[in-house]
Amino acid sequence: MIKTINFTKAIINNLPFPKKKLSYYKDSKEKGLSLYITNNGVITFFIRKRINGKDERILIGNYPDVNIENARNQAKIIKGKIAQGINPNEEKTQLKQEITLLQLLNQYIERYSKKHKATWQYDDKEVRRLSSHLANRKISSITNQEIRKLHDDIGSSSGIYQANRFLAILRSMYNKAIEWGYKGENPTNKIKKFKEASRDRFIQLDELPRFFKSLEEEENTIARDYIYISLYTGARKSNVLAMKWEEINFTTKEWRIPKTKNGDSQTIPLSDLAIEILTKRQKANKKLKLHSFQDAWTFPSPTSKSGHIEDPKKAWQRLLKRAEITNLRIHDIRRTLGSYQAITGASLQIIGKSLGHKSSDSTQIYSRMNLDPVRHSMEKAISLINSHK
Repeated sequence: MIKTINFTKAIINNLPFPKKKLSYYKDSKEKGLSLYITNNGVITFFIRKRINGKDERILIGNYPDVNIENARNQAKIIKGKIAQGINPNEEKTQLKQEITLLQLLNQYIERYSKKHKATWQYDDKEVRRLSSHLANRKISSITNQEIRKLHDDIGSSSGIYQANRFLAILRSMYNKAIEWGYKGENPTNKIKKFKEASRDRFIQLDELPRFFKSLEEEENTIARDYIYISLYTGARKSNVLAMKWEEINFTTKEWRIPKTKNGDSQTIPLSDLAIEILTKRQKANKKLKLHSFQDAWTFPSPTSKSGHIEDPKKAWQRLLKRAEITNLRIHDIRRTLGSYQAITGASLQIIGKSLGHKSSDSTQIYSRMNLDPVRHSMEKAISLINSHK
């Protein structure tokens, strides 16, 4: 017969070692909590319950690693789960089989992001960096409170746009996990993004002379030409960075982007100035000692894994410092072309077509438009920008 005793340190520490079999004891204070002691003195707390018609022993842990108070608290939690129809032993098995956040990120990148998002490399790099302290945690163990705090911390240290981008990717990761069979909750639920103010900054008329002078002085000619092409095409940063020679038609003066952020292809007219920059860049690249996989890129880099430049931050900061321009981001270059198109009288439809914007209301209009008015509008805007060199 199993003895019932009051689990105290003094009593447990003085329990006799059994000669052969295990000795079992019940706690007089917490119903259902028991322990057994082996013949070499190992003491283990456990709960024994009948679950779904089957006798189950749920281990809590060894004494004194698990003290008496914690054992009693754990017993209450386990009994609560059993009352809800949860088998703690099955739950433990599922947890062992459950993937970590890092494993989920890897699956998300391979199964979804690479196939559907032009920005998958950013997703991979930034989520990996910002959630490194959670990487080896099981995805069910990460709480809403932890994600809420992390979102706040990123907002304070790196800005609200970065924080919101991280939250959106993490939310998408968990939604995909649920779609793929994960039975848990999404810990990002009910966490609101920071309110983002619309940004309308572009290179002003009085800044253009200083901007162009500083750009011509830039020592990194690949970064310099990248900035020129960004300005003369209005294309997204990621697309310009990954521009390939095979995408450029020098005869028709067009650049066909196979896949944009929206998931569609886009054809951008190239002005004479853009063609001039690209022609010089092509000749300059031939003089560089590049590996074969770097030859394909318009703006190659011998140090990056991708083979093309990743983010010319240093060149951009040097440019702004020389030009004495503040509060201007690389993305504002894209907004600059659109702004000067508007100044020269282009319609919103033309600007949208030029910049590859997409909306449910205007997509069909964009698809029917000829590139000629787009080219004309871009030429007028670039001519105005260049007149202030």
